Amino acid sequence: MSVSFIRRFATSPKKVLTTAAVAAATTGMVLAAAPAQAATSQASSAQAVAHRMIPDAAQFSAFSKIVEHESGWNPSATNSASGAYGLVQALPGSKMSAAGSDWKTNPATQIKWGLDYMNSRYGSPAAAWNFWQAHNWY
Repeated sequence: MSVSFIRRFATSPKKVLTTAAVAAATTGMVLAAAPAQAATSQASSAQAVAHRMIPDAAQFSAFSKIVEHESGWNPSATNSASGAYGLVQALPGSKMSAAGSDWKTNPATQIKWGLDYMNSRYGSPAAAWNFWQAHNWY
């Protein structure tokens, strides 16, 4: 179904989108938002990087649970109240520069810093997750 066909029946952009969604649902097509796909792809890519860096299944699982709660695996996540940044919500985010100058944009750098932080402060990601469960922060 072409957009020109839909435009014949709907004159405003809002009507075009609504008409396209109804037409897609009727024909069994799926309309997917690019930003949602990008976020999902970005998260799965960051998870794959973390899995390579943390081969132990239990430690990866604990690390993953923390990151899921802290940022939803979004390397650009920013806490508007505190300013914490990144996958592991470093506060301030610039602390992650110790792991690399690309800390703002590179999930691998953020994962390295977060893993080092969890190991040095708690002994392991699993111990950090235990603390997180008790306090809702780490």
